[in-house]
Amino acid sequence: MLLAPGSLKEELGLIAPELAEMRRKREERRRQFADVTQRVNRMQEEMNLLVGQPNARAAAVVVDGSDLTTTKLDELRAYLHHLQQEKESRTKKVAELMAQLHSSSLVLGMDSRETTNVVVNGGGVQVQAGDISDGAIAGLAAGIERLREIKRSRMEKLQDLLGSMLELWNLMDTPAEEQRRFQGVACNIAASEDEITEPGALSMDFIRNVEAEVVRLETLKECRMKDLVVKKHEELMEIRRRARLPEPEDDDAAVLLLDAIDSDAERAVILERLEVQISEAKDLEFSRKDVLEKMDRWQAALEEESWLEEYSRNENRYNVGKGTHLVLKRAEKARSLVSKMPAMAEALMAKVVAWEKERGAKFEYDGEVLLDMLEDYGNTRKEKEQERKRQRDQRRLLQQVQGAAAADRDVSSPLARPPPKNIKNVTRTLSMGGNAGGGGGGSARKAAAPASSRPGTPSFLKSPMSARRGGSDEGQMLSSDSFE
Repeated sequence: MLLAPGSLKEELGLIAPELAEMRRKREERRRQFADVTQRVNRMQEEMNLLVGQPNARAAAVVVDGSDLTTTKLDELRAYLHHLQQEKESRTKKVAELMAQLHSSSLVLGMDSRETTNVVVNGGGVQVQAGDISDGAIAGLAAGIERLREIKRSRMEKLQDLLGSMLELWNLMDTPAEEQRRFQGVACNIAASEDEITEPGALSMDFIRNVEAEVVRLETLKECRMKDLVVKKHEELMEIRRRARLPEPEDDDAAVLLLDAIDSDAERAVILERLEVQISEAKDLEFSRKDVLEKMDRWQAALEEESWLEEYSRNENRYNVGKGTHLVLKRAEKARSLVSKMPAMAEALMAKVVAWEKERGAKFEYDGEVLLDMLEDYGNTRKEKEQERKRQRDQRRLLQQVQGAAAADRDVSSPLARPPPKNIKNVTRTLSMGGNAGGGGGGSARKAAAPASSRPGTPSFLKSPMSARRGGSDEGQMLSSDSFE
């Protein structure tokens, strides 16, 4: 069936605009593909992802125009987003590596040229600005590792030099003014690799300065070796004196040996041996610290006890005078302290026993075994207590004997006895007896005159009835004798 010419033209007129629109969309889609493809290839080149491929062009993204679907465009856009993230990650990684490289260079005192040479010689590559390729990252990592090796090597050398320098400072008592120049780095003697961040702290110039200082101190040490040995020997003796350790039998051996020594090497050996002995003596002094403190308090108590014994033997201790109240206060404190001495002795002995058990040796105090000293003191204290008890018993027995003798004297000579407490009643009784005699009192006294040389019996030893029966002569005589 044939169509009319007019109808084809009409259909073509209707199809032509749609075809033009589709062609326009195809060109737009091609431009989108080209833009995404161009950006992908540029990023691949920046990250050097095309290097090493069998065919660089084959690895590049090429749009042949056969597939312009939105699915393919979305795939290219997703790949572009992945490349963008990869670029950001690499840029950040390169920045971190560059910062580490710069920091290590500052600590080692290297400039950019030296750093580049170290990186290249260490297996790395010279990194251009903006290079984020795998080769650049690997080169930076290799350069940083090379700088770390140099840093560790210089640290070991510097720490060895600082250790020798500190030892020589202490050995020769170097003034603080001379030490101040190296005080800032002396604290790095025990620092780790990451803790040393000060610029120039591991530079070769600084290490040479420290090395020169050590050489100077070594030279000075050789000149002062004999004085140093004598000084260390005195230090050792002072520590032993503080620790109350016995002096060695060969105390003067080291000093005498110095006069015959001409070799500095032998002096150095003696100095090292003295350093070891000083260290051991300090450890021993520290272990004896508690016992020595208690022993010092014990010695003070012994002095107070000795003073108190002398004070107790002083017969004039209670005489009133200037400062008497102070002496009495001291005596009271001394008695309180002496009363605590048995408990102090027990505590001290417990400390000594624990020390001897731990050390496996006798605790000597000024050359004497301390436990023996404490036992001797305990025995002496017991002997003193027994002696004081014996003296108290003797005094008590003497007082009893003297009291019995005084009682015998009172019985044998009644007139020597003191008047009774009721002397008024006795006087009254005697007066009543005298009045009972009436007017015959004068003749009675005359009659009793020849017998006055005989002692009469006191009326208070007689009963009232016998006194009245005895008459008034004897009563009058006793009355006069009692009040003469």
